[in-house]
Amino acid sequence: METLTDAMTRLRAAGYDAELFATDGGQLRCRSCGAQADPTTMTIHETVRFEGDSDPADEAILLALACRCGCLGQYSAAYGPATPAEDAEVLHRLAQVPP
Repeated sequence: METLTDAMTRLRAAGYDAELFATDGGQLRCRSCGAQADPTTMTIHETVRFEGDSDPADEAILLALACRCGCLGQYSAAYGPATPAEDAEVLHRLAQVPP
């Protein structure tokens, strides 16, 4: 089974090298360049979910995303009841992105 670290390494090798993180306003920001984007404008290329074997707090999600500008990046977050508010908002907005 692929670990979160393995999946991140695989995606980096495929060109998804920008690290994205959630902001208080439900936006995604690039850690490298500082650009900010609305998650609903992103294209989701891959979703990888991880479930803890014995602890629900170990649940996580990793997404390979493309911005309209052409930037490819990764966004990871805790998934489930322990999800921080800013990540919950971003995940809610990403759920609105058409497949």
